[in-house]
Amino acid sequence: MVKLDQLDIDILTVLQEDGRISNRRLAARVGLSASACLARVRRLEKSKVIRAYHGRIDVARLAPSIQCVALIKLDHHGSGAFARFSSAMRRQSEVVECLMLSGQYDFMLKVICRDIARYNELNDQLLALGVGIESVSSYIVMEETKLFAGVPLDALITASTITDDAS
Repeated sequence: MVKLDQLDIDILTVLQEDGRISNRRLAARVGLSASACLARVRRLEKSKVIRAYHGRIDVARLAPSIQCVALIKLDHHGSGAFARFSSAMRRQSEVVECLMLSGQYDFMLKVICRDIARYNELNDQLLALGVGIESVSSYIVMEETKLFAGVPLDALITASTITDDAS
């Protein structure tokens, strides 16, 4: 694990709120010089703590669409089954998230399609891929009541894991 100090956590917290913030404004918010702040951000990027920067798009303002959650059960759990399925899902553009699960289902997919007819086509295509799907349980998303807004760093990182000096 990467060692972080409180300044790193403050930087990450601000970047989760506003990934487009200028380095100068970020530095001012966390109490660092611009050069020291940039060095820390670069270190966090290089260590892959910061994996990417994204813009959140409101798809409903662009085109009609539906969101579905699909729970997938594979027909076997032999060597390579999970990797084959995961690889196939990375190639499906309408599958916007894929999570491997423990429990009754093996994977959860978040799918965004133009309409239910396209979702049905996609379902048929997924079943035809030959990646060992036993069953698909689909759920239409009626409303997003809480969107991902960042990792709760304060709740996850305890004082015992913070170093005095991470630079």
